[in-house]
Amino acid sequence: MASRTCDGCGAEVSIAGGIANIWTQESRPTEGIVLELADGTEHFLCYDCIDRLPDDEVTAADVAALADEHA
Repeated sequence: MASRTCDGCGAEVSIAGGIANIWTQESRPTEGIVLELADGTEHFLCYDCIDRLPDDEVTAADVAALADEHA
């Protein structure tokens, strides 16, 4: 299973699919997604961090605030 670091909290998050789990037949779900934000930036975030974002006009500053919460 492949993993990627969440841009919000810094946690290692599993990413399903791809070549990483072809031999193991592992079926863990993906625990995050890449979001394109209102300011045009893209960030990989785990679902917990996505839940903590504001509802409208999310920007890179909002993602930075998530990281500051975990520092």
